[in-house]
Amino acid sequence: MAEQYAVGDIVKLKKKHPCGSFEWEILRVGADFRLKCIGCGHQIMIPRKTVEKNTKEIRKKA
Repeated sequence: MAEQYAVGDIVKLKKKHPCGSFEWEILRVGADFRLKCIGCGHQIMIPRKTVEKNTKEIRKKA
């Protein structure tokens, strides 16, 4: 995927978080991403490759 990720964008991933949400807000972009779950607020660090592979949809910030 040659999509551009930016801080503040909302990404919808293939697998849901245990809280039931599929959507994550991007807090940091780089070799690793910091994502915050929209449902419960849990934050994770995840490799860029994993995010690019599992992204279904990107909603750009307004």
